[in-house]
Amino acid sequence: MKDFEIPFQFQSWYISQIKGIRQNADKLKKDLSPSELQFNKSKIYISRHFGFCFGVQNAVEKVYQVLEEHKGKNIYLISEIIHNQEVNDDLRSKGIQFIQNTKGEQLIPWENINQKDIVLIPAFGTTLETLEILKSKKIQYEAFDTTCPFVERVWNKAEKLGSEGYTVIIHGKFDHEETRASFSHAAKNSKVIVISNLENAKMLSDFILGKNNDDRDWNVFFKPFASTGFNFRKDLERIALVNQTTMLANETQIIADFLKDVMIKKHGIENIDHYFGSTRDTLCYATNDNQSASKALLDKELDLAIVVGGQNSSNTKHLVELLNERFPTYFIQSDHDLTDDKNIIHFDLKEGKRRNVYGYLPSKEQLKIGITSGASCPDALLERVFLKLIHFVEGTADVDAAINNLKERINGL
Repeated sequence: MKDFEIPFQFQSWYISQIKGIRQNADKLKKDLSPSELQFNKSKIYISRHFGFCFGVQNAVEKVYQVLEEHKGKNIYLISEIIHNQEVNDDLRSKGIQFIQNTKGEQLIPWENINQKDIVLIPAFGTTLETLEILKSKKIQYEAFDTTCPFVERVWNKAEKLGSEGYTVIIHGKFDHEETRASFSHAAKNSKVIVISNLENAKMLSDFILGKNNDDRDWNVFFKPFASTGFNFRKDLERIALVNQTTMLANETQIIADFLKDVMIKKHGIENIDHYFGSTRDTLCYATNDNQSASKALLDKELDLAIVVGGQNSSNTKHLVELLNERFPTYFIQSDHDLTDDKNIIHFDLKEGKRRNVYGYLPSKEQLKIGITSGASCPDALLERVFLKLIHFVEGTADVDAAINNLKERINGL
């Protein structure tokens, strides 16, 4: 695995030690149990896997290299480099301008950008339409493309499926930058439609099986999420599923199994490989690791869990959903959301907004708290949350002693 040069302000002291202890003891990453840190009044369980993934590290390293090597030039990002407010705010403070917001809405007119400017493509990638604009303006974007290789893998898979005559179904969030980019690339070679959940898949199955032939229903529920000229009467004869790399792995598998069964009902099992494309899971390794490690937290009798990450981060939201099934889970952006030992500012997924929660720490002598973060959250940010939380529950605590104790237990000393 490549070593990346991550800016100092995003690095950590304690968290890097914990990661190092686990890595040295388990190089193959088979042990998904959380790191248990013991204090006088509490136990903190830090997820086995969390934080910057390969694609994020690559993007962050690249953008800061560009800042250093091209001082004095106008430097633009198509949109946020990753879904983390702290990182994006730091880039803005250093002069980088964002051409679009996360929904693809224009912030800076294209006519304001010329051939001499530098334009970076974020980790999510971008659409073919945006690439055509850059080409028309003779902007050399290739050297400044930070698209995650796991996103590109989805594009390559979709291209292959399209060339084989399958309609590509993307399990993703239509308004997410990555899915918009994948949709654009896939639509070059095939018909494409985006579904966001199993309910969508069930509705789609009625059109596949001919139970619903109503054009009005199609236009309301699916046309906005389908490629131009999509004809449900013929373009759902042969299908294959890929996904946004940050979706819940088990949800994608459930949808894939469901759609395969639908195609068996329609065409029979004998020819199923012709009608349902054979696809491997297109989630990235970090998404899989983080979700699996979060599931391991579920085995602990926690009083609460805290997930740190950007509120527009898809992979982070899924970690919140996983943990919230078992115990109270709070989704925060930074240590500033830990107001004190009574109040926390939590992003409520159902309400879609931040709200203050009073009494998030239970009134008991010994607490068990789980902590993790999304793939776009710097370790330094998680560390600040960890240290602030320890201060609230312990007052004072010897973190070095807790980490040494962890090391001794991990190594069987």
